[in-house]
Amino acid sequence: MNKKSSPALEQEFEHEPVPLSHRHSTGSVSAVWFGFPMILTNALFGGIITWSLGFWPAIIAILLGNLVLFAYVGSLSWFAGQTGMNFALQAKRTFGTKGYILVSGFLSTVVIGWYAFQTGLTGTVINQTFGWNALAVTAFAIVLYTGVTFLGVRALSILGMVAAPLFVVLGLVALWLISQQHDFSAVVQWHGSPAAVGTMSMGTAVTMVVAGFADSGTMTADFTRWSKNGKSAVIAAFSAFPVANVISYLFGVVIVAVGAAVDPATNGGNFLPILMGHGALLSAIACLFVFINLGSVCTHCLYNGAVGYSHLFHSKMRLWTLILGVAGGALALAGVWSYFLEWLSLLGIVVPPFGAVMIVDLIFMAKISETRKTSRMRGSAFAAWAIGSLCAVVAHLLFPQFGEAVIGLVTAAISYTLIMKIKNEAPASIMEGKNA
Repeated sequence: MNKKSSPALEQEFEHEPVPLSHRHSTGSVSAVWFGFPMILTNALFGGIITWSLGFWPAIIAILLGNLVLFAYVGSLSWFAGQTGMNFALQAKRTFGTKGYILVSGFLSTVVIGWYAFQTGLTGTVINQTFGWNALAVTAFAIVLYTGVTFLGVRALSILGMVAAPLFVVLGLVALWLISQQHDFSAVVQWHGSPAAVGTMSMGTAVTMVVAGFADSGTMTADFTRWSKNGKSAVIAAFSAFPVANVISYLFGVVIVAVGAAVDPATNGGNFLPILMGHGALLSAIACLFVFINLGSVCTHCLYNGAVGYSHLFHSKMRLWTLILGVAGGALALAGVWSYFLEWLSLLGIVVPPFGAVMIVDLIFMAKISETRKTSRMRGSAFAAWAIGSLCAVVAHLLFPQFGEAVIGLVTAAISYTLIMKIKNEAPASIMEGKNA
């Protein structure tokens, strides 16, 4: 298994840790994560948060959300870099050799939902901006995104190296165009829209930031397992949260705060409309930007799903890339993707507790998790996840202003710690034969 293939179609190590001989440089792995959050969706959300809260509260919410994401994704990434294990392998250790099927299958399906949503969005954005046939554009996007993902993690790295700089350049062009008619000195004085007062709390805004990458953030090991070590993996995670994620949000924040956004209540700080009407060349680059930008999200989500399903079915990542690319694409073409957003956002609330349990089990209780006997289904892990998820859902329904995503994370971690203390579980070498 250690024989290297061609760079474009190297082994993906779906069923075993990535050996050190096949690990990638810190820059290469960072490019995978750095390019992921550099998306128009973040500019849109950043603008909506600013429209509702004002400039400085929005900055605080975005920074707090990214601090949570860095702690969360960074921890899971560190373990991935140390072990070379993908998400499915990690989940197998924490939730059991059969229990992980529920966890990995659930998250792998959720990310394919996001793939379908963003692929359908590609056709809609191009249609609204340039008037092209939405179905034809979506069909082209399906082929394009599936093809890039099929090439593997190196292709995602190259895409990230292109997507991130292009986002920054076009964002700056949009700001330059805005500066011709608006005064940026008043940006920090923006206190939010009077019409949006009371529609969003600080906690809700923080949850919006965290939930945006709750799914793929939890599955970060599929990307960061390629790092040479834990430190390199944490650097890769840091390049995304807070660096890339904050930058992409800030464009939306500034565009709304300066008063240049087009329909900020629903379109936030999306700067694509601002680039229109300034010549054929800029319009052509903007069109290319849509495919590269949304393609970065779609390929990452499709890769997550393909790695997860390939492990579940003892198959190959590239086979499942084709299967899921077509299946998710069919959902996008059918138009059902437009109904996914609220459902996927709700699922995002119950996903972080999975990662919280894994962080406590694999890192803080490593001496126990590394040596205990293999178990088919670890009820203690699922119980802690259920408690965290229940608390998150209750918070979402009754007091979202306190940040349901963070509540779910913390309660799941505390619950698992207490359950393990009560069980008084010890390494197998001490308590031979006692299963988790």
